Amino acid sequence: MDVRSFGPLAKKVSVIGQGSWNLEQANRDVAIASLRQGLDLGMNHIDTAEMYGAGMSERIIGEAIQNRRDEVFLVSKVLPQNATRKGTIAACEKSLSRLKTDRLNCYLLHWRGSHPLAETLAAFADLKSQGKILAWGVSNFDVEDLDEVYRLTGDGELACNQVLYHLLERGIEHRVIPWCEQHGVAVVGYSPFGHGEFPSGNSAGGKVLHAIAVKYGATPRQIALRFLTRRPSLFTIPKASALAHCTENAGINFSLSDDDLEQINIAFPLGPKSRGLAML
Repeated sequence: MDVRSFGPLAKKVSVIGQGSWNLEQANRDVAIASLRQGLDLGMNHIDTAEMYGAGMSERIIGEAIQNRRDEVFLVSKVLPQNATRKGTIAACEKSLSRLKTDRLNCYLLHWRGSHPLAETLAAFADLKSQGKILAWGVSNFDVEDLDEVYRLTGDGELACNQVLYHLLERGIEHRVIPWCEQHGVAVVGYSPFGHGEFPSGNSAGGKVLHAIAVKYGATPRQIALRFLTRRPSLFTIPKASALAHCTENAGINFSLSDDDLEQINIAFPLGPKSRGLAML
């Protein structure tokens, strides 16, 4: 499994991580086994949030990583309604308790809410000084939001921006990815297969993915993951609540050629610049 520096952090993080949205809906034992297998296969980046299953996702992950905490780059998120200075600290402590750990590698604001961003970032600084988080980031931030973070903290503090990114939703390539690359911020794409939108094998785009997959002895989903992580700034966190999906996500040991990239660009056009930031 490829690993890269995560934004400004020296820590090496797997390019393909393990997401956990709706993880609590899977069979618990299978979900835990899948997370552990993912670690065995080098997918050390595990992402969760207090929102997922009202904390149940964090509890499942806490069980899965028991006795393996040092292997994991562990990420969770605070809900915007909790993101006052005191509320963020309280939310983080609850997440740590559910995850059965004393620290998060990175803690994110899940999306912009009504509380002043300065309060949330002050809480992140407090948590970092206490060693409860090692870094912080944001999720679902457009360029104007990122500019505000930069005005408040300057370069070198923001570790990542986690955003919706899949073949049928490439809007972040217009402005968000360039901003993050300019400022040394990692871009973590969530829902890389869409939300029930992955191209069918009979569709024009699906046929392109299949043809490229045959060249590499891969699957169309593996081709999609490789495309979505084709630049050094890009990471992705597909959910793997089944062992077969976990193995498939981890089994990317090839690079796409320029011709492959061009075919995918044609099959899945970038779209207009005027669109706002998409999110789920």
